[in-house]
Order: sequence, then C-alpha cells, then structure tokens
Amino acid sequence: MTESPSPPAGEAKLDAAVLKVAAVVVLGAIMSILDITVVSVALPTFQAEFDASYAHVAWTMTGYTLALATVIPLTGWAADRFGTKRLYLLALLLFVLGSVLCSVAWDITSLITFRVLQGLGGGMLMPLGMTIMTRAAGPERIGRVMAVLGIPMLLGPIGGPILGGWMIESLSWHWIFLINVPIGIVAMFAAWRILAKDSPTPSESFDFVGMLLMSPGLALFLYGVSSIPEEGTVAAAKVLVPAGVGAVLIAAFVRHAFKPEHPLIDLRLFKNKQLTTAVVTLSLFAIAVMGAMLLIPSYFLQVRGESTLQAGILVAPQGLGAMLTMPIAGRLVDKTGPGRIVLFGLTLVLGGMAVLTQVGAQTSYVVVLGALFLMGMGMGASMMPTMTAALQTLRDHMIARGSTMMNIVQQVATSIGTAVMSVVLTNQTTEIAQAAVAAQRAPAIAEQLPPGVVEQGLDELASGFGTTFTVAAVLLLLAFVPALFFPRRVRAGESDTVEVMPMH
Repeated sequence: MTESPSPPAGEAKLDAAVLKVAAVVVLGAIMSILDITVVSVALPTFQAEFDASYAHVAWTMTGYTLALATVIPLTGWAADRFGTKRLYLLALLLFVLGSVLCSVAWDITSLITFRVLQGLGGGMLMPLGMTIMTRAAGPERIGRVMAVLGIPMLLGPIGGPILGGWMIESLSWHWIFLINVPIGIVAMFAAWRILAKDSPTPSESFDFVGMLLMSPGLALFLYGVSSIPEEGTVAAAKVLVPAGVGAVLIAAFVRHAFKPEHPLIDLRLFKNKQLTTAVVTLSLFAIAVMGAMLLIPSYFLQVRGESTLQAGILVAPQGLGAMLTMPIAGRLVDKTGPGRIVLFGLTLVLGGMAVLTQVGAQTSYVVVLGALFLMGMGMGASMMPTMTAALQTLRDHMIARGSTMMNIVQQVATSIGTAVMSVVLTNQTTEIAQAAVAAQRAPAIAEQLPPGVVEQGLDELASGFGTTFTVAAVLLLLAFVPALFFPRRVRAGESDTVEVMPMH
C-alpha cells in the first residue's frame, strides 16, 4: 500500500481512503468481538438445549479461545508471506463458515468443534486489522486509527449481551451465529473492493520449529488456566499438567526465537523500550480489568435478579464512557505521546473499581452505573493508547509482528485474569448465597427457606463480588509502574524504531 505523506505530529487527519479501510476492518472486528459476548449469555440456553453441564457448555467459549491462541502466532508470518488482503478474506470466510456450521450444530460436541473453526478465523481478524490500518495511516496517525479500531471493543460489551439476550428470548439460539452471515458477506465484499492489492514477500522462511513450540504451548497453557474455575484450585492435575507442559513449550520457544532470521514471534522487538513498556502495561491491565469486567453482568443477574436482556442494558454505561474518551485520547496520543493519557485513564479505571469494591445487594444503581461509566472512560483513555504506544515506533513488516505480539499478550492476560477473578469469586460464594440465587429465580424455593436466608445469601454474594473487585484493584495498581515510563511528549523527527538483525 502506498504510504501517506507525513504531516507534523498531531496535524494529520484521517482521509477518506483511510476511513474506508477502517470501515472494512471495524466490520470484521465487530463480528468477532460481538460473537464472544453474545455466546457468553447463551451458555444457560446451551445447557438446556443440549442437556449438558455448565462445565461442558463452557467449552464453547474455551474452544474458541484456544483456537485464537493457536492461530494468532501464525498471523504475522502469514501476513508477510501471503499478503494482508488475501489472509483477511480467508479469515472472514473461515469465520462465516464456522458461524453457519455452529447454527446447525446437533449436539454440544459438534457446537464446540464448529466454534474452534470459527476461532481460527476470528483469531486472525484483530491482528490483521491492526496491521492493515497501521500501514494505511502511517505512524503519525496511529493513535487516531487505533481509536477507530477501539469501536468494536466498545460495541462488543455493550451490544453483545443486549443482542444475545434479545435474540435468545425473541428468536432462537441459532440466530446468535446466523447474524454473522450477512455482516461477514458485506465485510468480504468491502475488503475485496477497498483493500489495496497485496505485495507479499514469498522469500521469507517459515519458522516450523517455532510453530511446533509456540502454538501448542499457548493452547495447552490457556487450557490449563481456563480449567481453574471448573476445578476450583490451581493444584488440580487438569490445571497443572497442561499449563506446565504449555509453559515448558513456551519457554523453549523463547530460547529458540533468537536463532532463526524470521522467528514466528520476533522477541527482538523487545529491544524497543516503548513496545516493552506497552506489553507490560497491557498485561497487568488486562489481568486486572478484563477478568473483573466479565463479572459485572453476573452481579446484575445473580445478586440483583435481573434478566439477561436487562443485565446487558445495565452494562452499557461502561461502553458509553469509553466512547466519550477514546476518540479524544486517540488524537491526544498523536499530539502529546501516550504517557499522560494512559496514566489519566488508569486513574479513572481505578476510581471506578474502588467504588465497586464496596458494592452490596442493595447498592443504588446510580452509584453502580456511575462507577461503570467512570471505568469505561478510563478504559477508553488507557487500553487503545497503550496499543498505540506499542505500534507507533514500528515500521513496515515489523508492524505485523508487533500487532501479533500485542494480540497474544492481550489474549493470554485476559484468560489469566478471567480465571483468577472467577476463582476468587467462587471461593467467596457460600452455600447460602447459592441458595439465595436459586430462590430469586424460583419463588417456590424461596418459600421453603427460613426467613431472612435469601437476604443474607445475597448480601454474602455481593460481598464476594466486592472482594473480587478489591483483588482486581490491587492488581491494577501494578499497571501504574510501567505506565510511568511512557514518553510524555512526541519528539518530531525522532524514531525509536528498532533494527532487528538476524542472529545465527
């Protein structure tokens, strides 16, 4: 793709050509991210439909995540080798095909299998989208294009639970997958027409050893981590064995990665101080915040007795807050650098999280929704600017490698955070709390319980959520440490780009 001229930092606007490319990428990203949140609200439906346990149907989420982890490391090499446009079209095709197959699944095993196929396509969409947009806009406008790419990250948490709840209640579970078909077809046609012709580099060698180490290593590690909530302890064999083997394979990959000229994931990128700072910040942020955010709908469903659709609507203020700050943060990062913006965003997230640590069974919705809005504002001013900081010092083919690395980091950290927060909450949940949740759903059960038990159980469960948010807040404090090292101004004409030399 032809590079755009480079106006002074902060003055470059997104022209029509870049906005068209952004529209293509956002379509694909919305489809994949929305799908994750839509399926999350359908798990009880899958239990009833396929007569399966919660642990079994949860694999519709876990299988998708593992497929993402397996394919993301390959994306950087494949983008250089075959071209981003061709690979993006293939990813869209796999995702749509997987969606159609999911909609006709006849049992839980077939649904999990088709979700894996869907994940193979979905795993490539975000890193490819980041690469395509970064190349189209140039380094001076990365903050703004990342703000655009952040739109689906906002619409997913807002629209997913609402859309999923409405389709399941009004139509059928099949439509949570069929909805991807028209969106996917439009995205494929737009990508074919709008994206620039590929100029792949066929001479680059493929790191087969790296693939045999990293892809199964990531999948096994995340499988072990994902099993923690089900097992209730880190010490279970189902957790330790796969996670341990995965960790050994990943460690072997780290040792191997400095040998080939073109490794599967280029760890030499860590010579770039700004990218390293961004990776550490994003890891701590995702572990603390992304896991905690997945528990918010559960609070509304279990403690407050809301329906799936109502819970989805109540989560919306978080996305609305992010919509307010993300475009502004994108412009400011291009003008002033990420330092002040990210620290400001983290402070807002911490402020909202502090309110949630005190949440109870009767806490005013004004307080809860206000905290979610504040956290959303903070996420809009911290998450995508951190991604921007990682990529704005990279050039040419290194952009694909950098975006692949950031997506792997986010995926792994989110999975760890989800497991940690789920275990913390589970360990705080008493039998009385479980009985109270059941009583809210079935008045007949409530009549059989002694007076005051339901209220006591809901208070205990709310306290468990508060404790979990406290753990998240402590972890979030750690993210401030690396964020302090982000540059706080843009130095015109100065590049931190790292020249990566092969090591033999």
